[in-house]
Amino acid sequence: MRVSIFGLGYVGAVCTASLAHRGHQVMGVDVSPVKIDLINQGKSPIVEPGLEELLSEGRQAGRIEGMTEGYLAVQETELSMICVGTPSKANGDLDLQYVENVCRDIGVALKDKGDWHLVVVRSTVLPGTVRDLVIPVLEEVSGKRAGVDFGICVNPEFLRESTAIHDYDQPPMTVIGELDARSGDLLAKMYEDLDAPIVRKPIEVAEMIKYTCNVWHATKVSFANEIGNIAKSLGVDGRDVMDVVCQDSKLNISRYYMRPGFAFGGSCLPKDVRALSYRASQMDVRHPLLSSIMSSNDEQVAHAFNIVTGYGRRKIGMLGLSFKANTDDLRESPLVELAEMLIGKGYDLQIFDRNVDYARTYGANRDYINHKIPHLANLMESDLRGVIDHADVIVVGNNDELFETVIAEVPEGKRVVDLVGFMKTASNDVLEGICW
Repeated sequence: MRVSIFGLGYVGAVCTASLAHRGHQVMGVDVSPVKIDLINQGKSPIVEPGLEELLSEGRQAGRIEGMTEGYLAVQETELSMICVGTPSKANGDLDLQYVENVCRDIGVALKDKGDWHLVVVRSTVLPGTVRDLVIPVLEEVSGKRAGVDFGICVNPEFLRESTAIHDYDQPPMTVIGELDARSGDLLAKMYEDLDAPIVRKPIEVAEMIKYTCNVWHATKVSFANEIGNIAKSLGVDGRDVMDVVCQDSKLNISRYYMRPGFAFGGSCLPKDVRALSYRASQMDVRHPLLSSIMSSNDEQVAHAFNIVTGYGRRKIGMLGLSFKANTDDLRESPLVELAEMLIGKGYDLQIFDRNVDYARTYGANRDYINHKIPHLANLMESDLRGVIDHADVIVVGNNDELFETVIAEVPEGKRVVDLVGFMKTASNDVLEGICW
């Protein structure tokens, strides 16, 4: 494939060398004559193990050419990849001037190009950037239409400095955010020889994936550091602790706790977070990440309350009171907290939970229900259909399979708030998800 790459910094130089190594013809574009001279000499403009060898190989094979003007590069290639920097502004926002400048250069070339052309944004940009900046600039300058006269994709990179060549050749996945199938098909073809799954999503999803991955990595570093600091203060080697933690791939290193939704609860997580945070404070160990966990959890309950009450309707039906299905345990259930917030504001609330209803009469939690939350016990109903008929807003609170049918068949005139994830689509006029 014939590819033009705009921006020959860290990402652009690695992509240029790696694509050429895999047999593609690459035209590299940069405003810096110094970088272009180095590329055309087969030398690396950055320090990265193995990069210079691949650039030299590509130049000798005639598969790499560097230039400062992008017009010819667009005319002579099928695909243009934007790899320019997106540095931070003083307020933390992204500085997108380089992305905009490149889009204008590409737009000028597209105006005079007869063939369909694919523009790929490899630079890290926030969700909405392609829709609100890249496409409008390209269309304005070229006089052509995205999705008709040219294609658009987002293709976030997952390259770590010092191991970038290896990461390019063996990525965890290749993410393609596509404007349309034609755009995605062409970009997927370029990566078909890589041994990694190709994930094709809408543009905004791909933009968000990159930020989510990076923030998650940063969170893991901070988490491990805080655990290490607390462990050391207690005479424990934090490396030994985290080494064992990382051996658990069923829960600790898995997708189990990585699904957006409602707040966590139960008899373990809230209690243990508070206890470790308290002990760290006793030892005078700062732990800003861990100490923020409970307040973040409280914010998710408040977020659900705002969604439920935002409809301006007074009759609420809550399906589920225990923090998850198949248990009658109400200790630290965020649904109990949500219910208390609703009745505290005078809402007409009815609650259905078949496991809690059983426990209220027979179970081991009978005393807890009758003595700790009698104000909620009085709102419990045994008839699911009766609660649904009563409510103007139905809150699906836990993942009891009975409640999935409510999502599928919403009674006319009612609204459903899904805190679990039964919904297969994003929020609409009838169904609203807490995170989707």
